[in-house]
Parts: sequence; structure tokens; C-alpha cells
Amino acid sequence: MNNLVIDLTHGGVKIATSLAKKGRSVLAYDIYNTLSDIGAKMLETSNVELIQLDDLKDLEGDMNVIYPIHLPLSLEEITSCNPNLNYTFQTHHEIIMELLEGWGEDILKIEVTGVKGKTTSVFMLKEILIDENPLILSSLGALLYDNKREIVLKRNISITPANIKETVDLAYKIANPVCEIADGVVESENLRKYNSAIFESSLGVSGIGDVGLLLNIAEDYPIAKGRSSASKAKRQVFRCKCVCIQKEALDKYYCDIDHEKTNTFSLKDKTANLFVKEIDYNLNQTTISLVYRNVKTVNGNDVCGNMELKTFALGPHHVSNVLGVVLTCLSLEVPEEKIVGNIKNYKGIPGRTNKRIMGNSIIIEEINPGLNTQAIKESINMIDDIDDYYISIGGDYGITCEEIDEEKLSEFLNTLNRNIILTGDLGLSLSKKLDVSHDYFKDYHEAYDMALKNDKNLLFIYRSDYRKVSQR
Repeated sequence: MNNLVIDLTHGGVKIATSLAKKGRSVLAYDIYNTLSDIGAKMLETSNVELIQLDDLKDLEGDMNVIYPIHLPLSLEEITSCNPNLNYTFQTHHEIIMELLEGWGEDILKIEVTGVKGKTTSVFMLKEILIDENPLILSSLGALLYDNKREIVLKRNISITPANIKETVDLAYKIANPVCEIADGVVESENLRKYNSAIFESSLGVSGIGDVGLLLNIAEDYPIAKGRSSASKAKRQVFRCKCVCIQKEALDKYYCDIDHEKTNTFSLKDKTANLFVKEIDYNLNQTTISLVYRNVKTVNGNDVCGNMELKTFALGPHHVSNVLGVVLTCLSLEVPEEKIVGNIKNYKGIPGRTNKRIMGNSIIIEEINPGLNTQAIKESINMIDDIDDYYISIGGDYGITCEEIDEEKLSEFLNTLNRNIILTGDLGLSLSKKLDVSHDYFKDYHEAYDMALKNDKNLLFIYRSDYRKVSQR
């Protein structure tokens, strides 16, 4: 059987070479024409042949097509190139589950997806599971924690499913240095340094997780040229052994799915397995009282109880992430005292969501390449009862598949009685649509300067690759 890996931009090289190492016959199609010289050399070394779709007409027999969930081609367009082939299809997520079959059977494995809050939730989970030396894939990089010490395996890495395999392979190399094996210092088996793994994924999960956490469907944006959507892609979470999901998302998008170990969380719905009893918001630490009941665990038990915890959570959308994280840990039977004791150590993520003091000003930063209209509204609403805040909105375009609905956002901003500062390309475009008074600066640094000069606090909302802004 031939295996055709489509899309070498989003991890296809890793998938193709991994399959080839298993003795498979592998072809590859670079749909976006982005293959690097290094990637091409890796494919050549692994005997992976690069083809165009039109080349399918010269083949016969069985063809397994491995494609990303957001593929802009329809499956019919692929099969039309040679209707006589016997086709099967797998997503990139599905092939990663196959490639990692048998891996990590004795460790805690969590896969995190959702439209918003994925990275935040991964690092909250990291704090809770820090004693388990977690292996992490997130938009901040592939990381390994050894006795609370962070080891950077790879910083610039995307959260495509193929990079779950890449992260596992990188961790193996760290644990098994080739020179030491050659010198007989260590045995050749995997001297694993981690007892848990947390993987962030943008469009669904692979299914290797003991728990799959689906945080929300804040916006059900279209993918695959409108043939699919975020909610459809994230249905893959139900391939995990246990699923933790926002109750509202389950009711709206997945009421047709019957999964025996599904646990729900909600800020408002008291029919959820975990819900909020009371919240006391604070810029330093928010206190959250929770009730949980009939939570189904990975070991087949049901747990119930009450919990009060303190952590960094500035607004309702942050608290919702906390609920998903706590429910995930309860599903894994992490002791309550460990959850409460460790989650208080989460202080936000520098360059993402965090609070800091500059001069006489409190600066709240919300920096994220995936910021969309709803996320911006929620960020502004979290300071609704706090005076003396400037609101700065800005950023870049073309950094994710999700874009800003400027009409909706400008309508919302026009209702605010706040000092608004617009920056960057996004700010320039919005400035042409606002009726309310505002300032515009091309350089976002001037928003900070204005707040500090006038002794005002600042909510800094910026849509960008966190690396650009965190280096300021």
C-alpha cells in the first residue's frame, strides 16, 4: 500500500519520515510549496518521493491518504485524480495516534484543545503536575520539566499534531544521549525523565490522551475553505479515554455524541459535573469556590466534593479555563490538596496573559496570535468595574486562520466610555471605523508611555506572535 502524506507545511515531513522508518511506502505532496531544503533532504534520505496530485493517475492498487483536518482540498478532488485507486483516508491526528501506539501507557497524558485558553490551561496543568516532571507541547514550545527545572527541547514549534511525535522524539534524545549510549554509560532503552505529558492542539486532538480537554468553542470559525468548522474538527476530542468539556459547548455542538466518560464544567450551569458556587475576583489572586459531583475518572470511579482555590484569573474566561483544568485533574484522580496547593503558583504567562507593575501603573497584558472579537470583548469586560484604565487594542493580521470581525468589534468599542488607544495594523484599520474619541500610535510602546505619563492603568490587548511582544 502507498501512503500519500499531504501538506508538508504543518508537520507532514515528520509524519512522512516516521512512516518510512516503519517500512511503509510513502509519497508526499507539498500543497503549499513551502518545503525547505532541510525538509527535502530528510524526505530524500527516508526514500519519500515528492509527487503532484496529477501523478496519482500513474499509480494503481491501494492508496492511504493522510491529510490535515483543515485541508483546502475536498476528498473528492483527490480521488478524481485517479478514481481507480482503492482509497482510505486518515487525518494527521489519526496517524499520530497510530504512530504513538503503545507509547506512554504508564504516564498521565492530557490533550488540550479549544478556540481560546489552550496555552494558559497547559501551564496551569503544568503547575499542578510539576512533581510528575511533565513533557509539554504548547505554542510556547516543546518543553520538559525535570525537578521543576525547565528544559527547552525546541522553542519555535507549532501545535500541529505531528509535533506531538516530534516532542516525544526530542525528549527521547535528551534522555538517551547518543554519545553516552555509544560509550556504554547507559542502556539503549528509553531512560524517560517524565511521568506526565500535556499536549496542546489547535484543531482537535490525536486521541492518545487519558483525558481530552475541550475548553470552549468561543467562535465556530470555518476551516477547509468553508467545508468544515472549528467545532467539527474538535469532535476528535471524543477519541480520548475521558473527555472534559465546557457544558455549553457540549450542549450546542456535541449532543449527538455518546461517550461513557464525559465530564462537563460551567460557570453558570449547575447541571454540569463541575460548576462555580462563588467567585471573588482580584487582580492578584481570584478565589473560586467549586462544586463537583459524579465526575467520572479514568480509573472508573465517580468523585464528588467541594473545593476552594486561589489562582491568577482576571475574568470569567480565565475562570472557565481554571474549571477545565481542575476537572481534568479530578478525572485523573489527582488529589484535591495537590490541585489547590499547586494551582495557586500559576501567575500567568509573560508575553501572554499576565499582570505587572510599571511605575504607578498596573499593566494587564493580553497578548495572543489568536485573539478574535469575542476574546477582546471578554478582556475588556473583566475590567468593567475598575476605574482609571486605558484600553489599548492593536496587533497584526495574517498570523492565524482566525481573523477579526472589525465591524462587530468597532460597534462594541463605540459603546464604551473609556480612553481607547489603538496601535499597529489592526488599530489603524479600527481607527477608521470608530465614532468615539481615541488615540492611534503605530508603535505600541507609545501606549505604555501614555499610561505611565498620566499615572493610568493599562489593559494592553495585542494580537501578535507572543515572541515579538515579549522581547520588548
